[in-house]
Amino acid sequence: MSPYFIKICGITNYEDAVTAIEAGATAIGFNFSSTSKRYIQPEQAKEIADRIRGKISTVGIFVNEDISSVRSVGAAMKLTYCQFHGDEEPEYVNKFSNAIKSFRVNDSLKNVYFDDYKTAAFLLDAYDEKEFGGTGKSFNWLLAREANEFGKIILAGGLNDENVIDAIETVEPWGVDVSSGVEIEPGKKDAEKVRKFVANARKAFERSLEA
Repeated sequence: MSPYFIKICGITNYEDAVTAIEAGATAIGFNFSSTSKRYIQPEQAKEIADRIRGKISTVGIFVNEDISSVRSVGAAMKLTYCQFHGDEEPEYVNKFSNAIKSFRVNDSLKNVYFDDYKTAAFLLDAYDEKEFGGTGKSFNWLLAREANEFGKIILAGGLNDENVIDAIETVEPWGVDVSSGVEIEPGKKDAEKVRKFVANARKAFERSLEA
């Protein structure tokens, strides 16, 4: 188990999954929200997951989905984590032992009730009134740094290969998550950007572990 978490999210094809693995990422994300520009059908995601089993962690992203559907997809794909990116309440999220709960952060953490959730980690993303993630927007990283006291924090929102070192040094998170920052277009990754992002993230995490 890696001491840190580097996720390439919005994977829609096998080639991009392989790119993430070869670059040294620790996780890939499949977006099962039908409104997302990076939506992938569970059957298609399962085909990819079966081919890369054991090489990288797999994360399913769900937005206000029926619990039985999440359980069905999670079991079929043997997902490492189920990431809940909508308005899911604690009693919903806490039914999953492998949950990552996402919060969209605006200008404070005052309406984020971390203590109510029993999760493997929390993901903090930039708030957008129209979309649940993948916007490429960033937020005040110092808020994410504050959140470290509540558990493992995964930083998302506006990250790319040029700012990820600064982000990790500022926030000291457990993990980072990127989607639009390493894309040619929604759902299609830029292999060189993926490699640079992961290399820079690993460099920053290794440096922090040595400190």
